[in-house]
Amino acid sequence: MRLYFENPVGRLLEHPDGYALVQYAPGARDFPTFQAFLTHTSQLLRRHGWHKMLADQRQMAPYTDEERTWIREFWLARSESEGYEMFGAILLPADVFAQLTLNQVMRDSQQSSLTYRLFDGEPAAVAWLKELA
Repeated sequence: MRLYFENPVGRLLEHPDGYALVQYAPGARDFPTFQAFLTHTSQLLRRHGWHKMLADQRQMAPYTDEERTWIREFWLARSESEGYEMFGAILLPADVFAQLTLNQVMRDSQQSSLTYRLFDGEPAAVAWLKELA
């Protein structure tokens, strides 16, 4: 795997199987750094013409209200308006509050271009991504 981008929010890696590996770091995030992280995620996907990502959120802190709103109103809305379909295999956060905010983001994304599944372990998540065309 090749490192594409890294900041205090996490790391973005180019997986040789044709998907982005999005690894969230533990700890609090500042909003502009979070925006940059997801913007680079979009750029990585579009650069390669990929539509799949494995989001490792196991160490992630809960989303803030500001982050959730931005994901829904900008990040997902932009992909939707461009007709860019995405598939996300998401590894569940260990933190219960992070799981709750993740569920809110997933509810918000039901009408978006993101199709996702939640997983407890990486092998099942990778297997699901491989099943996708």
